[in-house]
Amino acid sequence: MMTTIDRLCAAIRPVANEAAQAAQRHLDELTKPPRSLGRLEELAVRLVALRGAVPAVDRPVIFTFAADHGVAAEGVSAYPQSVTAQMVENFLAGGAAINVLARQAGARLVVADFGVASPLGARPALLVRRRGPGTANMAVGPAMSRTDAIAAIEDGAALAEEALDGADSADLIGIGEMGIANTTAASAITAVLTATDPGVVTGPGTGLDAHGIGRKADVIRRALDVNRPDAADPIDVLAKVGGFEIAGLTGVVLAAAARRVPVALDGFISGAAALVAARLAPDARDALFASHRSAEPGHAIVLADLGLQPYLELSMRLGEGTGAALFVHLARAAARVYSEMATFKSAGVDGPRV
Repeated sequence: MMTTIDRLCAAIRPVANEAAQAAQRHLDELTKPPRSLGRLEELAVRLVALRGAVPAVDRPVIFTFAADHGVAAEGVSAYPQSVTAQMVENFLAGGAAINVLARQAGARLVVADFGVASPLGARPALLVRRRGPGTANMAVGPAMSRTDAIAAIEDGAALAEEALDGADSADLIGIGEMGIANTTAASAITAVLTATDPGVVTGPGTGLDAHGIGRKADVIRRALDVNRPDAADPIDVLAKVGGFEIAGLTGVVLAAAARRVPVALDGFISGAAALVAARLAPDARDALFASHRSAEPGHAIVLADLGLQPYLELSMRLGEGTGAALFVHLARAAARVYSEMATFKSAGVDGPRV
């Protein structure tokens, strides 16, 4: 019997080179020297090739998934676990950075509880897809069961498919997260899937000093020794050293890629989710757009593995989907350049000498 994950992976196909070449030819006919808009043109080409049509970024949706991590008990974060629930409350009140940037970008924000330690209760602005009060401590055993990892992926995919259906269907998806200690999970996933030492991928997260970073890397090494995640099985990696919100975002990536809708990645944690998705369906890479390069050292390793070059370099490391919200402006600009600029012929402007 085909599972949801199987269905999505089977639907993901590579982008045709011919579509990208045709898009670039159109851009070269516009009233400007060829390639003079630099990476904005590259972005337009990728959007056209992915969508198979003139691109538009009119209905962006950003998913911010929240969950706690049992490994926080190992002292891997500068902040207490209570901050996860408090920040979700801030999201719901509209006062966080992601709220401000999503509003400014005209993006709809979807906030979901995938496993916050303190139950937040039902309210209209919060979607509840809880798999428990956070993961278990991966330093002493698996973060979650394989069953829960699959269910969280499927829950994320279902939320994305809801946003992609109907008259107001999303034409760009952004992904972000909130969860104290989730850079530890992202570092562990990245270390396994890219065969990189934890000391190289591990960074300060919420603000650890050099000693704290070293301790965090040691916790990750212990988790890898205890759990022995199988790098050839991305769901095993996710279950043993991942997080519920990372699993949910993996599902979002797969669902959007299956519909050929661009996915704006935020920073390191969303990048780790994309890394899992790309291991499940390698052609999902064509739908991925790196909004920025996080100050977290592991993010550069993720981007290199995915073959992505970030569009912004702002030394950000907040998460929440903030980088994805900023990317909306670039994607919208690229789409409008492609669809609204005059050609040399239509404007009556002399083109370059042959």
